[in-house]
Amino acid sequence: NREESVYDTFNAGHAGTGVSAAVGFVEAREQQKQSHKVVCVVGDGALTSGLTLEGLQQAGDSQKDLLVILNDNQMSISKNVGAISAYLNRTITGELGVRLQEKVNRLMETIPRIGGQVKKVAGRAQSLAKGLVSPGMLFEELGFRYVGPLDGHEFEYLLPTLENVLKLEGPTLLHVVTKKGLGYTPAMNDPVWFHASSPFDLDTGKPKSQAARPSYSSIAVNALVQLAKEDPRIVAITAAMCEGTGLTAFEQLFPDRFYDVGIAEQHAVTFAAGMATRGMRPVIPIYSTFLQRAYDQVIHDVATQNLPVTFCIDRGGLVAQDGTTHHGVFDFAYLRHMPNMVIMAPKDENELQHMVKSCISSDQPAAVRYPRGSGLGVKMDQVLEFLPLGKGELLRGGTDVALVAIGVSVHQAMEAAERLEQEGISAAVVNARFVKPIDADLIGTVARQVKCLLTIEEGAAMGGFGSAVLEVLSEEGIANVTTKCLGLPDWFIEQGPQDLLRDKYGLTADGIYQQAKQLFARVSVGSVSI
Repeated sequence: NREESVYDTFNAGHAGTGVSAAVGFVEAREQQKQSHKVVCVVGDGALTSGLTLEGLQQAGDSQKDLLVILNDNQMSISKNVGAISAYLNRTITGELGVRLQEKVNRLMETIPRIGGQVKKVAGRAQSLAKGLVSPGMLFEELGFRYVGPLDGHEFEYLLPTLENVLKLEGPTLLHVVTKKGLGYTPAMNDPVWFHASSPFDLDTGKPKSQAARPSYSSIAVNALVQLAKEDPRIVAITAAMCEGTGLTAFEQLFPDRFYDVGIAEQHAVTFAAGMATRGMRPVIPIYSTFLQRAYDQVIHDVATQNLPVTFCIDRGGLVAQDGTTHHGVFDFAYLRHMPNMVIMAPKDENELQHMVKSCISSDQPAAVRYPRGSGLGVKMDQVLEFLPLGKGELLRGGTDVALVAIGVSVHQAMEAAERLEQEGISAAVVNARFVKPIDADLIGTVARQVKCLLTIEEGAAMGGFGSAVLEVLSEEGIANVTTKCLGLPDWFIEQGPQDLLRDKYGLTADGIYQQAKQLFARVSVGSVSI
């Protein structure tokens, strides 16, 4: 974070940005007639990102001074996949060279007069063959001088090598091989969990506490598995987040219908679109913040063709310690203006499983958005049902104030309504269910029965669910109700525990209660503003 330290040169949260940013540093250095060295350290997982390859291409083409250090531990969060990962893992055993030499000798025995010429040709073939399996060939073709691979844990070799490569001019790539978690056995045995671990016992490596209830991620995937058993058209696609999105269970049951494309969100979406055109029903469980990287593909390749691609948007809303770049607060706003798109968010884990079915059954682009963390512990239906598109539900009636909520905020709104009732304020609560198509009939009916209306969402207030409700009121010509949109403000939300952030931004039951009470008080004294 550039605001925290002078040594943080670039804010980062998504993989694959390092090389492109470094190329920007290089060109700024050249424009400003400076001479300092630019060094970029990237993980091998970043090489599955097209953005990294685009940056490498420009850097190699420019031939300007840049050192890229590739930390190759075969991991990003999950184990790396794809052709480039396999390419890096290739080693030269010498076996190929031995076989070629044996063939040369046999050939020379049969045609002794031209043996010398054959030997030269075979020698060139041997060099070519070694080049084809050399770890550096890819980078050399991109215009980089390749150094490595080098054991990153052998400091007696690593440090002198670093000193030497820093003296080289032009684009250089140093390939360093490391072991994730080396030195701590639990981390070596389970590098995925230790990538972002909860508090754990240092001796055993076991978490100090276990979640009491299933997570929203696991509930969504359980529903997906149940549906996939009945429908062979369903496939699951992840962008290097199998464990994070809970897809391990699907992969184990349907390995031939599971695709991990690496850190390549754009490809994942267009890949899904291609499958959908051929009759498949692709489902993409993906973090809200990572779906942003495929914004154009969602519009151009999915929505414009009205293809039945389902987006299970995980980590919607506030995501706690993952930080500013990982809060999933923009999804409602950046999806709802897309034609053909259906957007829904469940009030609890039971409604979530029905929404997964509803998305897949809708035969059009559809997204279900759910939060990080455990469910509420509600009773789970055994049979999945299709929810009528664009239909919300009235959870309780009221004549003074309406709390129109979406997603997990519905539960908080119900608690707030009960407190308001105790103070003589009659509060209606609407579980909107759908951001798009929004239930205009229900919202219009409720709005006409109350004096004020408060929308509640754990997302950006600007352009989000609340804005959709205001559009309904405008279309319906309902102007005699005082309104306010409760959501997240127009700045990037800081890092922090979910409960703390929800309290700070008024998205708890108490915060909703206070906002609704103040709104009703304004109406009661005749100070009405819309």
